[in-house]
Amino acid sequence: MEFLYNYLLTILIFLPLVGMVAVLVQKDRNAIRWTALATTIITFAVSLLLFATFQWGTQLQGYDYAVMEGGALRGGVVQMVQRVDWIPAFNIQYLVGIDGLSFPLVILSTFVCVLACLASWNISKGVKGYFALFLLLQTGILGVFLSLDFFLFYVFFELSLLPMYFLIGIWGGPRKEYAAIKFFLYTLVGSVGLLIVLIGMYLYTGSFDLIAMAGPQIQQRLGASAGFVGDATHIGVGTIFFLLAMLGFLIKVPAVPLHTWLPDAHVEAPTPISMILAALLLKMGGYGIFRIAYPLFPHAAQTLWLLVAIIGVVSIVYGALCAMAQTDFKKLVAYSSVSHMGLVTLGAAVMTPAAVNGALFMMVAHGITSAAMFFIVGVVYERAHHRDLNRFGGLATTMPAYTGFSIVAMFANLGLPGLCGFIGEVMVLLGAFQAAKPNTILYDHFAAISPAALSSYLFAVYVLAAIAATGVIWTAGYMLWTIQRVFFGPEKAEYAAFPDVNKRELTILTPLVVMAIVLGVIPTLSFFVFTETTVSAFFQLFRI
Repeated sequence: MEFLYNYLLTILIFLPLVGMVAVLVQKDRNAIRWTALATTIITFAVSLLLFATFQWGTQLQGYDYAVMEGGALRGGVVQMVQRVDWIPAFNIQYLVGIDGLSFPLVILSTFVCVLACLASWNISKGVKGYFALFLLLQTGILGVFLSLDFFLFYVFFELSLLPMYFLIGIWGGPRKEYAAIKFFLYTLVGSVGLLIVLIGMYLYTGSFDLIAMAGPQIQQRLGASAGFVGDATHIGVGTIFFLLAMLGFLIKVPAVPLHTWLPDAHVEAPTPISMILAALLLKMGGYGIFRIAYPLFPHAAQTLWLLVAIIGVVSIVYGALCAMAQTDFKKLVAYSSVSHMGLVTLGAAVMTPAAVNGALFMMVAHGITSAAMFFIVGVVYERAHHRDLNRFGGLATTMPAYTGFSIVAMFANLGLPGLCGFIGEVMVLLGAFQAAKPNTILYDHFAAISPAALSSYLFAVYVLAAIAATGVIWTAGYMLWTIQRVFFGPEKAEYAAFPDVNKRELTILTPLVVMAIVLGVIPTLSFFVFTETTVSAFFQLFRI
């Protein structure tokens, strides 16, 4: 057990690289596919060992590491820490660990990668290169979610960019080069901003340790440093760093107006890559907000809350309205991702426990529903060879099993109670309204400034929360309209011969639908048991 506690995370990160090497030495196409699938299954199985090694109910003693001292667990929220000097001259370490923020995302990543690998079975061009890049991408994703050294985080953050660029640019649709380059350039701009933050924080703190940077001593130094954090009347270095970090992560989320790369990337990407892009890569942006931007710059986050909240609300409404206007099935799902991830941005902005927990839950729930939705689009595209919603109709008669799975996924996506989409959505909205109550971070912050500042804050909170709540209506509108156009109406002769879902497709859809139901019915046992301590530690940073 001690070996697993010390080395399980490293095994988890680099196991897909071992599979990549095994894929590269294979010559037979079927052997390559089975090797890649076996690697993802083994990686998923290894990730399940985290349930045995993760320390449940660890007593909180600050936003600090949980390390083994004399065989006993010292209080903290980050566990299974492995620390090895990497580049000692610059205090760069191989530093990994896991807490309630990263745990659900790691399980989600290994789970979705198994299904996406199985969805890749029909890839026939450059099979070896495709699956090698696929496994390299998985290593990059897991590395991002488990890194606690800022430099290491940045390396994995950039590593995930490279294989995704080639997977879209080589195996994508007719405009694949354009979509891949647009994806690369947008993400690169965000990465430059993040690099500036990385270098600046190192020059200020002399460390890349993300948890140490977020600790009380560093934050007190930052708060005491003239002009570093900034306030409503002064733009300090800390405010600039916060904006640069948020730029990098909001591009990845993506949030309006930094979202335009996403519809093109999704439309041109092959189905399994769209699954990974929506379910996992977008979550790297949300994860970065909660791991880096807010913990490192809590004072700037409070000062600039309104900007972040407006971006979140605009993304919710604009993404939903754009989805409603689409006739391309896949582009509709892409814009729905913009809308749903806007809830994550809003949840971070208002800084209430309900909103933050809802945002974290939304990331996992959207990972499940978006993977299901993009695969559903891929299933019908393989048969019809088009995605025009106005040309579909009557598939409920032709493909009843496919229709059943699709409707459950779509209802989960629109936030039907009892399914996973509802929990995160309602918690973020409740948390947004709760931000107008005393003893919340922002209320107390503005109450300490002046009655006029508090009055303006309360007005902004109520207006933004009310506008965000309308997103429920727009989402229901475009989802129900999609169900009507695709599945209802008389059966069309051109689709009458379509086969229903096969065994491979059934194997992919079943666990996604099951997880959508499980997360919706028992969210506390399946999710919040992981995040409670971490969220408590997160809010301590704003009381320094």
